[in-house]
Amino acid sequence: MNATEARTELFSLVKRAELEGRTTLIHKHRERVLLAPLDRLPAARKADAFPSHALSAAQKDFGDLITLAAQGQPQVLRRSRTPVAVLLPVDTPSSAPSSDTTAHAGAVPAGGAVNSQGTQDRGSAPRRLATLGDTIGSVLSSGPVGGPTFGLPGLDAATGGLQPGLLTLVAAPPAGGGSLLGLAAARKTGLIDSRKVLYAASGPNRADIFRRILAAETGGDYPRLKQGRLTEHEQQFAEQLRQKASVLLIDDGSDLTAEAIAETAPHVEDLALVVVDRLQAAHNARLPLSGDLLPNASQVLASLARTLHVPVLAIVDSADPTLLDLLDADVMLTLAPTQDPSKVQVTVSERDFGAIGSAYLRPDLLHARFLDAGTPAVGRTDSGEPARGLGSAMERELAEAALPYTSGARQGLPASVTHVLAALRTALANGDEEALDELGPSLAETAAAPQQLPNDAEGRRLAAALNAYTTAGTTGAPGQPTATGPAAGSGHVPDDEDDAEVELQPGDEEDEPEDAPFPALKLLKDAVGRSKMHPIRVIRLEERESGPWPLISEHMDGEPRWVHPDVTSTRVPFIRENGKRVRRDQLDVPDSFGDGVLCLIDRNGSYPSACSAVPLAPNRLLHTGPLEAFDKASAGIYLIDIPEWNRTDMPHPLGRIIDRPDEQGRVWVTTPHIKQLMKLVREDHLAAMPAIHDSWTGKANESLFKPFYEAARKARIELVQTGGEPYKEYKTRLSIALRLLWPKRKEQKSPFWRPDWRMSMVAEASVRHWTVAFKAVQEGHTLIALRNVDAAVFWTPAATPPATYRIGTGFGEVKAKFIQPGEIIPEGDD
Repeated sequence: MNATEARTELFSLVKRAELEGRTTLIHKHRERVLLAPLDRLPAARKADAFPSHALSAAQKDFGDLITLAAQGQPQVLRRSRTPVAVLLPVDTPSSAPSSDTTAHAGAVPAGGAVNSQGTQDRGSAPRRLATLGDTIGSVLSSGPVGGPTFGLPGLDAATGGLQPGLLTLVAAPPAGGGSLLGLAAARKTGLIDSRKVLYAASGPNRADIFRRILAAETGGDYPRLKQGRLTEHEQQFAEQLRQKASVLLIDDGSDLTAEAIAETAPHVEDLALVVVDRLQAAHNARLPLSGDLLPNASQVLASLARTLHVPVLAIVDSADPTLLDLLDADVMLTLAPTQDPSKVQVTVSERDFGAIGSAYLRPDLLHARFLDAGTPAVGRTDSGEPARGLGSAMERELAEAALPYTSGARQGLPASVTHVLAALRTALANGDEEALDELGPSLAETAAAPQQLPNDAEGRRLAAALNAYTTAGTTGAPGQPTATGPAAGSGHVPDDEDDAEVELQPGDEEDEPEDAPFPALKLLKDAVGRSKMHPIRVIRLEERESGPWPLISEHMDGEPRWVHPDVTSTRVPFIRENGKRVRRDQLDVPDSFGDGVLCLIDRNGSYPSACSAVPLAPNRLLHTGPLEAFDKASAGIYLIDIPEWNRTDMPHPLGRIIDRPDEQGRVWVTTPHIKQLMKLVREDHLAAMPAIHDSWTGKANESLFKPFYEAARKARIELVQTGGEPYKEYKTRLSIALRLLWPKRKEQKSPFWRPDWRMSMVAEASVRHWTVAFKAVQEGHTLIALRNVDAAVFWTPAATPPATYRIGTGFGEVKAKFIQPGEIIPEGDD
């Protein structure tokens, strides 16, 4: 083969030398060389033993390399840092039979060639066979294998690192965190070891990858980063990443196939690792790396690993043994949950040997990473050690006790509590004393407000940590914020409010039995199913981490949680008649309010009542961007400025939404709050409608849940008279059905997954609650407190509730009680 042809086919010739042991004779004028496998010259595997060249550079200077090799100077060809072939002079001694060959005809010399005629073809030598002696020399001269690692000591010990030339699959079910292991290897190899990584992203896009890296490296909240909200520390770290950005190459282009990855990888000089994120088990016409195409893709990726002699790490979103057998990887890492919900087990298997080891990891999904199961959860210094010098022992214990919840491994805490505890952990991790000081009041409030925690080891640990923090505050411990808490010895005291949601349990997603007092879930499914708009009840798993869905949070409910600024509110311990310890509000009204009593308003069925006409989009939300004005024919979520509200006798119309603005002072709201603001503008209570800076919307519908509302209203009329267990079961089933619109726990099964439906319904309840209270204030009544979506407290003459409320037992009607100021406010069945 002449030099011009060889230059063009250099990559394929090297591949043949690697995989088949073939030697190719190349000539340039009178110069002749052999492009040979490394077995022909084992010493070529040693670093700096001979001149070496990356394949891309060798292709450019191929003519000069032929001349040097023909003059007796072997030229080593390498892929990345790994030698893969060598150019030798035709008359090199290594091409002669070695001393350990046998004498009989047809014997194969060590490092020599054999064919049926005993002679070589003109263009290339036949397949070569190596003796065990040559192989031992090659292995010993190459030294220890230094492949990429995950940066997780336990997993790295179990795998021995990612081996060059092998395809490793990470198998985990959707939302199981498999992608985070791929990212861990990319972060360790690229950002820490400064070696080239090709990240082929078939699932996440390049922006997602950057945000996950930033969250993992800084301890920042990934959901917040997806909204584009970066702290100053995170912005500084992002700028530092720019200096290392060239080592991590991302391909998130459309039509990404295994063949495209195999064609691109050889052109990345000094490539150390290929990550493929991800192979999707479910077929998707837009994703070539999905469905029935996966077995062939796996073969291509395995061939790529052998050809380039680099590790290829691919993520597959399935743990189905049948599929995994078809993919036939060299090494398999399978993620599985354990009895401890804060840990996952990674089983390491090799194709020829089965399971060879395992490791335990701690998922920290809030920060897009895994932690080694033995690594403390509270941050790390630059050296990788926990930042133990910052914060008190109680703060560090609180952060560690909250890890199962802040990491996303467990659900059940209110979003506001999770946010505060995650912020504590981040402040400790980053050594941010200023942020820790600013968190003091929020931590005190969080610790003092009791939480419904499970009665297991993790729940009890967090309860004890919260109680210890509260007790330290009430006793004036140095460095601890003061907070109102239970009396000494009272222990952790949970709230028990009448409007508290029922915690979902396995099986709640099933239709109620035929003899159930009220089949709420079945009726809700039927109501949605009969719509002519063909609603989409469930957003697919692969779509939930992009688009509008990460933007939606529980804070978008707009609940007021407000107390008049001149009134003193205290949370005090209280023992109910059944002996259960709870906490209740105690409101002290100033003398300036005049004579009166506290009128307690309890609104009936706020959530199901809101279902009578809640504006929402039954189908997909599309990105409609900035809007000049609200379109009444649409519904969805909107990014707006917080409108100015100067009144002190009413809470802000957006409730607690205003507590979580982004860095530009903007918040995301649902359609009910947009319509509320428009009404306030029309009635001159607001100066102007806030600008809509971004939006995700679809065609609006207000009657999707109306058949469900009608059935629930009719059943309430009958069951409220019956009372007892049937009525309690009715309320429980209502709460379960509406909670299943968007379950809090990822593992909870449900016939629905529509966060926008759930939050629009809750926001509608909040808007109605606020609006009726505002009417009472406009008529001259004094509002003392507005809480949740169903409780209000007014200062009124005795036995005189505001006329804007209808007293009764039906949906939207209220119950009224009267107590003296300073008395404990009863709730539920007190």
